[in-house]
Amino acid sequence: MPQSPRCPEVLEQLRSLADPANVEGMAHFGINPHNTLGVSVTDLRKIAKGLGMDHELAAQLWESGIHEARILAVLVDDPKMVSLNQMESWVKDLDSWDVCDQLCSNLFNRTPRAYDRAVAWSSRPEEFVKRAGFVLMAALAVHDKKAPDPRFFAFLPIIRREVTDDRNYVKKAVNWALRQIGKRNHRLREAAIDVAKAIQLMDSKTARWIGSDTIKQLARPAKKKRVVA
Repeated sequence: MPQSPRCPEVLEQLRSLADPANVEGMAHFGINPHNTLGVSVTDLRKIAKGLGMDHELAAQLWESGIHEARILAVLVDDPKMVSLNQMESWVKDLDSWDVCDQLCSNLFNRTPRAYDRAVAWSSRPEEFVKRAGFVLMAALAVHDKKAPDPRFFAFLPIIRREVTDDRNYVKKAVNWALRQIGKRNHRLREAAIDVAKAIQLMDSKTARWIGSDTIKQLARPAKKKRVVA
């Protein structure tokens, strides 16, 4: 792939915004402090807006291994140019939940392979790869407004299958996916609640937590008002 001449300048700009105090604060919230500069997402979005879409630059930023550079790569990459090989390569590099969520919610969810990768990654053993599968489900439920219901009904058996995985970053993503699917419309809401009720009866503390939290979230009156037919 051709090299973007802008990469060294962008990396220097990121380093100039480094804030060690922010790194400590990020670590408190479970963000991996390794190769992290402490640049806020707000600043990263401003930089991305100035850069525009640039697939070559995104590839180099990701390869740098710098935490914020990888988030910036997500924000400037062109989803139409993201290949299956790139998706598999980048998801294997994940080592922090925030990069995972940015990657799936701002880039991978806009690619043609989003649905099949959500399914494929949902059964993978690596914690952040598996999280990526369920974050993709949640992101698609929120952003893919025109998708037909069967796309999301197909995710429900997968969610039910994986609700006993008690790893923190997996179980939270499974819970997130089930809740967001339930918020799309009344049909999916009822289906999500049925799944939640079923998993509440399972001999698994994690499954019971996911089920209870989903029912709590979907039963809120404020949430019902946003559910459309």
